[in-house]
Amino acid sequence: MTSVVLALYDGAMLFEAVGAFEVFGVDRELADPWYDFKVCGPRNGLLGGWLRLDTPHGLDVMAEADTVIVPSCDDVEADPPADLVEAVRAAHERGARIVSLCTGAFVLAAAGVLDGRRATTHWMHAAALAARYPEIRVDPDVLYVDEGTVLTSAGKAAGMDLCLHVVAVDHGAAVANALARTLVVPPHRAGGQAQFATAPVPAEAGHAFAGLLHWVSERLHEPLTVPDLARRANMSTRNLTRRFTSATGVTPLRWLHTQRINRARELLETTDHGIEYIATCTGMGTAATLRRHFHRALGVPPDAYRRTFRSARGAAGPS
Repeated sequence: MTSVVLALYDGAMLFEAVGAFEVFGVDRELADPWYDFKVCGPRNGLLGGWLRLDTPHGLDVMAEADTVIVPSCDDVEADPPADLVEAVRAAHERGARIVSLCTGAFVLAAAGVLDGRRATTHWMHAAALAARYPEIRVDPDVLYVDEGTVLTSAGKAAGMDLCLHVVAVDHGAAVANALARTLVVPPHRAGGQAQFATAPVPAEAGHAFAGLLHWVSERLHEPLTVPDLARRANMSTRNLTRRFTSATGVTPLRWLHTQRINRARELLETTDHGIEYIATCTGMGTAATLRRHFHRALGVPPDAYRRTFRSARGAAGPS
């Protein structure tokens, strides 16, 4: 899969296009051979709404590409360019690997290459993709989906994750993680991870629950419950839940659960502690409980999550 073509078009977005170029279009001598990278598209179109396209190749170069990458579009309601749709369909029928980044999935959907397949896109547009193309099994909760010859990603940073996944498939995880380090981006993440996690609520001075949040953060190893938090705040459980949700946007139970998961992630990334020990440190009780909740929150088990970061450190070499 050495020949990669990035298919630009009028209305394509800049971030994903540049990300694909940085991964496939710059030979950093991490593997030999690297990719034969070409950019194609119409002249005088607009990239990102303001950069004028002047690509060296037309869409005809897609006819010989091993891999075709379609970046996101700025308007999912508009029909994608007909010539691009036909070129994607022809490349797929010929056996090329087709990769969409973010809302580029709408181009693939219009070409029919996602019919009967599982796919993803940015979570904000997943419902629209599913409604317009009911033949597609849209999964709005994952970073990317690898269906073999057809791959789709969620938005922005997830597009980089998918590009690194493609490199890992072609050249191995060590090369993908070394490339991630060179680009100063997070190491290659498994596609099943959630598109986003509930953000921790900051406990700044002046926050309505700053004292409570700080108190809980120092006791995550304890089997705290929402009634425990209510007693600490001198409120009824119902009153705490109502006021906490109003102030933070999440329920006390959801916030507490997120803090435990975040603490587990930190320990997995930075220590060699066993899963049972981490379960105790985070108030999860048992390794089985930690694994169940961790997988439900992030889409990968804690062991796989830890291996990702260890692979990145190993690829970087000794410090």
